[in-house]
Amino acid sequence: MHAVAVTGLGAIAAIGNSADAVFASTVVGKSGVRIAPELAVSTLTPLVASADFRTADVVLTRRSAPMDRATAMAVAAARQAVIDAGANVAIQGARTGIYWGTGMGAAQTLEDSYRSVFQDDNWRLRPTSVVTAMNNAAAALISLEFGITGPSLTYTVACASSAIAVGEAMRAIRHGLIDCAIVGGSEAMLTRGMLSAWSALRTLAACDAENSARSCKPFSADRTGFVLGEGAAALILESDLRASERGARIYAELAGFGLTSDAAHISDPSAIGQARAISIALEDADLAPSAIGYINAHGTATPVGDRIEVDAIRRAFGAAASRVAISSTKALHGHVMGATGALEFLLAVLALRSGLMPPTAHLDRADTELGLDFIPNRARRADLQAVMSNSFAFGGSNAVLIARRWAST
Repeated sequence: MHAVAVTGLGAIAAIGNSADAVFASTVVGKSGVRIAPELAVSTLTPLVASADFRTADVVLTRRSAPMDRATAMAVAAARQAVIDAGANVAIQGARTGIYWGTGMGAAQTLEDSYRSVFQDDNWRLRPTSVVTAMNNAAAALISLEFGITGPSLTYTVACASSAIAVGEAMRAIRHGLIDCAIVGGSEAMLTRGMLSAWSALRTLAACDAENSARSCKPFSADRTGFVLGEGAAALILESDLRASERGARIYAELAGFGLTSDAAHISDPSAIGQARAISIALEDADLAPSAIGYINAHGTATPVGDRIEVDAIRRAFGAAASRVAISSTKALHGHVMGATGALEFLLAVLALRSGLMPPTAHLDRADTELGLDFIPNRARRADLQAVMSNSFAFGGSNAVLIARRWAST
């Protein structure tokens, strides 16, 4: 089997429009959370983590096609990753695949269409509405943009969508089905309808009375939930042989993937299911828990979610749980739903490469019942050999990714 190298990175988020910019923001605790009066409804003060991004600025080079905001972000992040992988990356053709994740797909296009029909009584929608709104639009346009004729797959598994996309691409490269893949996820659901739906579920953070940018507080005693974010993250994965032959700069090895289902509840997480995913990923990477130096946690800042994730880490890590450093970057870039797994894995890879672990921002009042090392408020340096990224989704889907130092570095 082939080892799988991470050779290119790209990102769009509320805290930066490149992988390096997003990582730098997490290191210094820069928050992208704000109140969005333009999305206000009578029963909701909308908090969002919105990106400074113009859909109209993304123009396809090979052929034109309509793009929802989420799709445009996907194309922009993919372009960054391809450029970052080097001029000789040669991704065209049938030996490259696209593995992409999204939770809601083209939320803005759908909401605009419903408003046109049901509010404005305008039944003459654009002829391109279906192809703009379909969940595989991002993968399809990445294929068109780069001339990729290998497998093009879209995963819609709530918050685990893009983590699963990354893991499944790893498996395909390992087993020689493809040599290279563009992987990642995108999400842009900052609409009145989506905010209202998530608010009804009672998972969104209450606005901090003193500073709205500090409203999301993972692992804190006063945590109240997450803030919806938007963005995209893309990574280039290659087989060890291909990457070595072209002299690629290699960020890390994608070494482990664990995937489980809780079969317990549609929205309440299960520590047992999450712990199994962590253990499977460790076994897949042939690593002991003590080898993991840093975990980018799912860390949604919901009272139940954080407690269950800590329980899962304790179950899977045993005595090593007290020694591993953990943080949740969602406090800063928001919960990017279908894109969050790829974005947070990208940040974990950069932590591994730089030896600098992002902190859990706004962690002033630690929840003593949780009791692990959550890197409060300040980034920390460490000689990291392997890192983990957790993504746990509604529906009971659990995806865990592990990266380790490339053997030759």
